[in-house]
Amino acid sequence: MNVIIADKQDITYIGIQSLLNSIGNVSSVLRSEAKADLVKLLASDPESVVILDYALFDFASVDELLNVGYRYPKSRWLLFSEELSYDFLRRLVISNDIYSVVLKSCDLDEINMGLFHAIKGERFICARVTNQLLQPQKVSVESLDQILTATEKEILKEMALGRTTKEIAAKRNLSFHTVITHRKNIFRKLEVNNMHEAIKYAMRAGLVDLAEYYI
Repeated sequence: MNVIIADKQDITYIGIQSLLNSIGNVSSVLRSEAKADLVKLLASDPESVVILDYALFDFASVDELLNVGYRYPKSRWLLFSEELSYDFLRRLVISNDIYSVVLKSCDLDEINMGLFHAIKGERFICARVTNQLLQPQKVSVESLDQILTATEKEILKEMALGRTTKEIAAKRNLSFHTVITHRKNIFRKLEVNNMHEAIKYAMRAGLVDLAEYYI
C-alpha cells in the first residue's frame, strides 16, 4: 500500500511517517505539497492512501476535493487538519465514504486508529468530528464587523491581497506566530477551512474589491 502525505508542514510529515512505520503494510510513503502533484501521484497509483491537511493545501473548495475522489474511487483519504467547518465536514462525509477525518488535536491513540483504518480501507471519523456533526447548527446572521475584530479584518484583507504571513508580520510590526494565531482565529470565526475560502468570504463581504484583488 502506497501512502501520500499531502501536507506542507515538515513536522507533520515526519510524525506521520514515524507512526506509519509501526502500522505495517505500507510499501512506500510519498509527499505532495500541491494539488497538481498529488493528482499525478494518484494517476500512478490510484489505490493510494492520501493523508491530507485540507486547511494548508491548495484545494479551493470541497467540490475540488470530491472531484479528485470521484476520479480515483479506489483511493482512500484521511483528512488530518486542525479544524474543519461543519458544512464542509457534512458535505464530505455524506458525499463519499472514501474520506475519513481525524483532527490534529486528537490524542495519539485516535490518530493511530485513523491511520490504521485508512490503511485497511475502512472509514474512520474521530469522536470530536462525530460530535460536531451531531450538534444542531444555529443560523448566523452576523455581519463581518460582528464576527471579526478590526485587526482580524485588516489581516484578512492583507491575506486576500496576496501578502504572505511574513510580509504581514513585518508591515504590522507583529511576530510571525502572532499573525499565524490571527489567521487561525479568522478561519475558525468565519467557519472556513483554507485561504481560498477565506478570500471568497472577504470578497462577498465587500472587504476586498475585485479590481483590487486581481492587481
